[in-house]
Amino acid sequence: MAQRARTTTSIHAAKTNLSRLIERATAGEDVIIAKGQTPVVRLVPIKPRKASRRFGAMRGRAKTTRAFFEPLAPDEIAAWEK
Repeated sequence: MAQRARTTTSIHAAKTNLSRLIERATAGEDVIIAKGQTPVVRLVPIKPRKASRRFGAMRGRAKTTRAFFEPLAPDEIAAWEK
């Protein structure tokens, strides 16, 4: 298994170079931010989440008329049964 490159930087340097550190982290490099000599934070990319469906998300947005509840004409029913 290949070893990932690791970068440790101070909080002050991280503030100054945040964009560069984000690019390195998204490229797969371990980016550690330290307070003095003590590591305190690891910068990691966020994986995109798959969109999920939520039950009831369209509640109140769709309108129906009385015609929706009327029986279908025989030729409509025949078309659905094919």
